[in-house]
Amino acid sequence: MAERRDDESESRRILERVARETRPGGVSFIARTAKDARDRMTAADADRSDPIEYWGTRIGRTLGLIVAIGSWPGWCMSPRGVARNRIP
Repeated sequence: MAERRDDESESRRILERVARETRPGGVSFIARTAKDARDRMTAADADRSDPIEYWGTRIGRTLGLIVAIGSWPGWCMSPRGVARNRIP
């Protein structure tokens, strides 16, 4: 019986969260996405008590973003990039 109550309370918690996130007056999708991106780039999920992990995560994610942004226009605009996208 206790297990069923736990399942019901978990289900209610999930449904309330979904309702809160999809409510028109709630935080918008763009605001949530911006917050998630900011948290990712600032290494909010890294262990702050370990400075090497924290700064390594921040530096690695920043370099990854720079490489992704820097390589995208060159790949898309170069003749080789266009040739790769053609269907033979």
